[in-house]
Amino acid sequence: MFDLLTKGGPIMWPLLATSLVAVSVVIERILFILAEKSKRDPDAVEAVLKAAEEGRLTDAQQLAERSRDFVVRAVGFALQHDQESFSNAMLRGARRELRRFSRGLSALDTIVTLAPLLGLLGTVTGMIHAFGLLGTQTLDTPTAITGGIAQALIATAFGLGIAITALIPFNYLNTQLENAREDIEEAATRLEMALKVSLQPSE
Repeated sequence: MFDLLTKGGPIMWPLLATSLVAVSVVIERILFILAEKSKRDPDAVEAVLKAAEEGRLTDAQQLAERSRDFVVRAVGFALQHDQESFSNAMLRGARRELRRFSRGLSALDTIVTLAPLLGLLGTVTGMIHAFGLLGTQTLDTPTAITGGIAQALIATAFGLGIAITALIPFNYLNTQLENAREDIEEAATRLEMALKVSLQPSE
């Protein structure tokens, strides 16, 4: 590994730092997703919605406070801030939860774009150095030139490898973010309907 970094030129060290950041973000995010999935509690969602439909808003709030499900927490935030409009309170609650899911995605997005560019920069500077040797090397020693070009291409390969490897978990994490958004939106719609039912005058 160290030999590869040495052959690729100085640009390999920023690429190495980029890869370490990508690995750290991916591991942390995967552990976060697994933890959130383990906390999902559909029964708690149903219990909160049922309590809201029956007009037992205090009970619904208490149920939401005891749950670790991110959907229930978003719904509970809207119920606790009933002094403002439901849509605004629900939007704030959803943003709070979705912000946790989107953490680190901007860093991965940057790495997917930046790594190939860094690799290309390393290759260009390496090629400039290799062709610069043409004025100092004789034609019977072409290995210095071709060896320099081969070493320069290592940076591009390394940058592309980082981008391709980071792109897969980046798309997966984006999918999980969208799934979380859909779950919260579904619960918000059902809660709004439940509140309308509870506010209807009984005959």
